[in-house]
Amino acid sequence: MAFRGTIKPSANFNASADAEALKKAMKGLGTDEDAILQLLTARSNSQRQEIKATYKTLFGKDLINDLKGELGGKFETLIVALMTAPLAYDVTCLRNAIKGAGTDEKVLVEILASRTPQQVKEIIAAYRQEYDDNLEEDVAGDTSGHFKRLLVILLQANRQTGIQQDKITSDAQALFKAGEEKFGTDEQSFVTILGNRSAEHLREVFSAYMKMTGYEMEESIKRETSGALRDLLLAVVKCARSVPAYFAETLYYAMKGLGTDDNTLIRVMASRSEVDMLDIRKEFRRLFPCSLHSMIKGDTGGDYRKALLLLCGGDDA
Repeated sequence: MAFRGTIKPSANFNASADAEALKKAMKGLGTDEDAILQLLTARSNSQRQEIKATYKTLFGKDLINDLKGELGGKFETLIVALMTAPLAYDVTCLRNAIKGAGTDEKVLVEILASRTPQQVKEIIAAYRQEYDDNLEEDVAGDTSGHFKRLLVILLQANRQTGIQQDKITSDAQALFKAGEEKFGTDEQSFVTILGNRSAEHLREVFSAYMKMTGYEMEESIKRETSGALRDLLLAVVKCARSVPAYFAETLYYAMKGLGTDDNTLIRVMASRSEVDMLDIRKEFRRLFPCSLHSMIKGDTGGDYRKALLLLCGGDDA
């Protein structure tokens, strides 16, 4: 698979030199935020992990704690996200979403709908190792109804693979019968089909559904369901169609309107910068009247904006 991230490993990487440079940037009066952000956005995550280990060896201190002590606000949150290994970052985000005051459904939806079954398995194992808890039990204890059922299905990470030709029409019919055709909605059919079939298979089902009903799957879900379940079903459908397009949309709505949803903005920019940010940018430009770069520029400020723009990696104006 071709690399579609914007952040690449630094060619002449030297963990000791980087650790020294960061120490220097935090020394004395005032912190050199610019030096910190330029350095960290020019290293891959695995290189940042090496810097973190080297920093501890050289100075006997924890780099993340030192950064937290020097930085503040959204910029600090973004830098800490970049300094966290991807799997650990997903695990921490999920834990905070469940264990905080109230449940942050947005985080559960975004991570569990967009990660591959293999990644979900790794998340479950890392979560158990980190917290000695069962992620499925924690999620189930914190959610309810069909929303909970679909999350539990996604946590099984047992999606079928490939396209089952013999099931395309019957799946489309089942979804039609469960929604548009009947009074009231049979959410369970949506949950079972969308939670268990492969992305390739679902794309075929959506196109059969469109031919059969004249509706896009998303339109029917919006009409037939509500609340957190609707958000999760839509995320699953959108990720089956295109994960980068799903994240492009997530970023757009995080910045559109009054006030920016910085938590979402940080989470997506940090976690996709080495995965598919180039594709997200392309989809963003296709779907919306501006580029991701220009929207970040107009919606954020200071070192936080500088770091986000470096993660974005270019303008598609």
